[in-house]
Amino acid sequence: MGVNLGQVFPNIDCKTTKGDYKLHDFINESWSILFSHPADYTPVCTTELGTAAQLKPEFDARGVKMIGLSIDSVDSHNGWIKDIQSYAGLQGEFPYPIIAGTRQTAADLGMLDPDEVDASGMALTARCVFIIGPDKKLKLSLLYPATTGRNFNEIIRVIDSLQLTATKKVATPANWKSGEDCMVVPSLSDAQATELFPKGFKVTEVPSKKSYIRLTPDPSNLP
Repeated sequence: MGVNLGQVFPNIDCKTTKGDYKLHDFINESWSILFSHPADYTPVCTTELGTAAQLKPEFDARGVKMIGLSIDSVDSHNGWIKDIQSYAGLQGEFPYPIIAGTRQTAADLGMLDPDEVDASGMALTARCVFIIGPDKKLKLSLLYPATTGRNFNEIIRVIDSLQLTATKKVATPANWKSGEDCMVVPSLSDAQATELFPKGFKVTEVPSKKSYIRLTPDPSNLP
């Protein structure tokens, strides 16, 4: 089944390492990232969840709540967390909850990877990334195979773009990073762009002579 961009993300029941609740209650009015992994006590997943934990301050700075998921029990998650902390050099309480998901929930969300199965032949959860807005709608989804670990710095970059473009009339070009020039959205006229962006914009000349590539300084600091 899965969830399409712009749809309200299902308000799933979450049995987690930090208590039980409905997903929408966990998100509340924040941005959130839900990321699944194939299985506990596996090598790539250990590097991923450790990296995500190390980057928790970066997610906090952006007001993004983090939550993981796989089809393993809470007891399994809690035992594995000790390995993650040891591998990643983490101390204290693990900084985000991990959901003990059900196979049905994973199937409903389009998380199962038919090419990766457990010892009984059942499909494992893929490496999904769902970024959910304060309106509970899906803003971005990424799907990685079990053999490829995710780049969490790229995920943070994407969040910067999503949060900026949610409130400013800009888009972000390839390889954009926060603070770099943005692109004025095509729906704005030059007059509207001049009014919205006091720092102005620059039109890039192209062979077609069409002025659709308009760059403006990152408007993050504008009211």
